[in-house]
Amino acid sequence: MLKEERQHIILNEVALHNKVLLTDIAELLDVSIDTIRRDVKELDGENRLRKVHGGAISLGFTSSTVQNANIYALEEKRKIAEKAVTMLKEGGVIFIDGGTTCLELARQIPETIKLTCFTMSLQVAMELLSKPNVKVIFVGGEISPDSQISVGLNTIHQLSEIQVDYSFIGTGYVDSIFGLTEFDWDIVQVKKAVIKASKKTVLLSISEKLNSQHRYKTCDINAINTMITELNPNNNLLNLFRNQEIHLL
Repeated sequence: MLKEERQHIILNEVALHNKVLLTDIAELLDVSIDTIRRDVKELDGENRLRKVHGGAISLGFTSSTVQNANIYALEEKRKIAEKAVTMLKEGGVIFIDGGTTCLELARQIPETIKLTCFTMSLQVAMELLSKPNVKVIFVGGEISPDSQISVGLNTIHQLSEIQVDYSFIGTGYVDSIFGLTEFDWDIVQVKKAVIKASKKTVLLSISEKLNSQHRYKTCDINAINTMITELNPNNNLLNLFRNQEIHLL
């Protein structure tokens, strides 16, 4: 496989999942980790992704001021956010996760609606501060330098003391049978706490992530009350999820 082909695949994987491990990409492409490390270093030098310890993250995942051109599937994520906004109710108490799709939801919240919003994402919190009728409560803890969200025991403890009407969460991977998964153990533990703190949990996911899975399980698919993709709810790609106890929007 040519270097250009490898790097194209690396960029696609990083854009789709926000963050990838060098070991996963090496296994996917059946090449050495050193080869992937060199590719990632080169792509970082070209400002096409950001190299981090053991992996790489997308530019759109690391900065709230990043240009829209660096956000993967932006139009699809905007469609998802538009659907999610219709679930918001005046005076509601919600939680918004980190990630580019959840950030798009924060951007699209109307300035006229009154909400209380918890978040553990620095980017989402900063975006919500521009909404005059949204009370923003940041769930604090150790800040992950990669995802720019709070993680760790303090974050989990704070989440155990609240209950929100809806939590809007993202995921790295989602499968109709295996549920929601991530490769980051700390992120999984926090998301488990978010789901437990929610009366209803809403998953925001572009359709490209459907039928994929990774190491650590966040929850079964039926722990999610509603799944929102950019697709029409009747699309055949959602058939496997339609058989589960989950509302499709």
